[in-house]
Amino acid sequence: MNKSITGRHFDLTETIKLYADSALDGLNKYHLDIISGSTIISANSKKGFDVEFIVNLKDKNTIVITQSDKDVYAAIDLAIERVKKSLRRHADKIKGHRIMSFKDLGAEAEAVGEYSSNEELEIIPMDLKLHKPLDFDEAINMLKTEKKRQFIVFNDEEGLMRVMYKRADGKFGLY
Repeated sequence: MNKSITGRHFDLTETIKLYADSALDGLNKYHLDIISGSTIISANSKKGFDVEFIVNLKDKNTIVITQSDKDVYAAIDLAIERVKKSLRRHADKIKGHRIMSFKDLGAEAEAVGEYSSNEELEIIPMDLKLHKPLDFDEAINMLKTEKKRQFIVFNDEEGLMRVMYKRADGKFGLY
């Protein structure tokens, strides 16, 4: 992790630099691939000191915490606790994500070949009059305008059912 400690409007002493540096070292326990950590300590005539921690994580995630206090050490302590809380939340969010595809499951994943249940299947009929079949141009226009929908089923020129979907790069795919 790259570290920088900067003082604005007053001279940093070695003890303050070491204290802020040791506070940044304590962030490595979250194993979040921290790219850099910056500390900006500035003197403020009204409130005392302002401490700002900027932590850059991989995948363009940045945590910025600003804390004011009359004592510089207290401001560093309060700010680093808030940074640790943010990193804990971020780590929990990463670890608690749901698996979305077979690719995420790994090599051991297998698709279910047959439905094997002792319960009887219940089929719920739908009224097809509510669902108007779309053509190619209508499907593209709907995907462009709607933010939530990711795919649309439509009929092509030969009357076959096709699926159009949004790709991650903003283009459209067709099955």
